[in-house]
Amino acid sequence: MLGWALTFFIIAIVAAVFGFGGIAAGAAGIAKILFFIFIVLFLLAMVARAVRGRPPV
Repeated sequence: MLGWALTFFIIAIVAAVFGFGGIAAGAAGIAKILFFIFIVLFLLAMVARAVRGRPPV
């Protein structure tokens, strides 16, 4: 899934260079949503690992 976020980020950058505002805004919006989903999943994984009693890596 992180690959999808990176893909949409690159699409947003390329579209911004070419001046396609609609495409850039759409790709940036999707990348932002995926970024926050991954942050939440990362935090949940850290909490689950702490609850299980395993030491952090």
